[in-house]
Amino acid sequence: MHTAVVLVLRDALDHIAAQLREQAIALVGHVEAHRRTVMVGRTLTQHAVPTTFGLVAAGWLEGLLDAAHDIDRVRGGLPAQLGGAVGTLAATTELARLRGRPDPAAVAVSLARSAATTLGLAWTTPWHVRRTPVVRAGDALVTATDAWGHVATDVLTLARPEIAELAEPTKDGRGGSSTMPHKQNPVLSVLLRRAALAAPPLASTLHTAAALAGDQRPDGSWHAEWETLRTLARRAVVASEQASELLAGLRVDAARMRATLEAAGEGIFTERDGVRRSTGAGAGSGPDVIGTEPVGTRASSYLGATELFVDATLVRTRTFLEASA
Repeated sequence: MHTAVVLVLRDALDHIAAQLREQAIALVGHVEAHRRTVMVGRTLTQHAVPTTFGLVAAGWLEGLLDAAHDIDRVRGGLPAQLGGAVGTLAATTELARLRGRPDPAAVAVSLARSAATTLGLAWTTPWHVRRTPVVRAGDALVTATDAWGHVATDVLTLARPEIAELAEPTKDGRGGSSTMPHKQNPVLSVLLRRAALAAPPLASTLHTAAALAGDQRPDGSWHAEWETLRTLARRAVVASEQASELLAGLRVDAARMRATLEAAGEGIFTERDGVRRSTGAGAGSGPDVIGTEPVGTRASSYLGATELFVDATLVRTRTFLEASA
């Protein structure tokens, strides 16, 4: 049964990996298009200092790349479970002995290895009560839902009507309200956030089951895993498609981002001014003396290493896309 579960899980991981690749391609487009689109950076929900939407999208992209790495690592190491009743291969070894094989235990192990290879799975010693393959898969799935949840949370915030810097792709029959026709609900982001909130407890159940896997075949722990892992994988597969649709059709309002930045006023430069005062340079020194140019223009001179970080993310992404082609 474990081998059957692993084979189904492999299909789910393959699907998610393909979706993560599509999402990375979509985000590269946003990062490149908006690497110099200035916007307000927010900390603890409040205006902080300037950033760019390109860097925000690069942060999303880094999360997706981390998820893709974990999915690929787990996918490549999925093992067959061919250990017999208590992980000794005793029955297979006995059959080899009855057939007169000179080293029946070695024959049994060789047969198990061959079966795993035929199925395209890794071979390992029996893992009846060593549930590392299961918890690793669960953790990788949660890493993916975490990454999508991060994206969804930002979209939900920036798509609020009073902010309106981002908008989901629209589709006939989706997102409307039966009693409030002016609304366009961000359905994809809501569903992604739901998946992200619900996934960690499922992975926690897998860890608990692993910790309580006793004897040589557990009583209850296996049984707790089956539905839990199935639910977690199914939800991750669905969320992966929703994330792909969201990112492919995400609408970015660069003008609105700049307008919000302008409205923030001089407050977004207080950190910079404090640094200058601490060195004796004075708040009005430097290449962008206060008040001489619009806030949005001057914000471009206080972006730190943004360009370098964006470049680093793009390099990492191109390496990933080449390797997964």
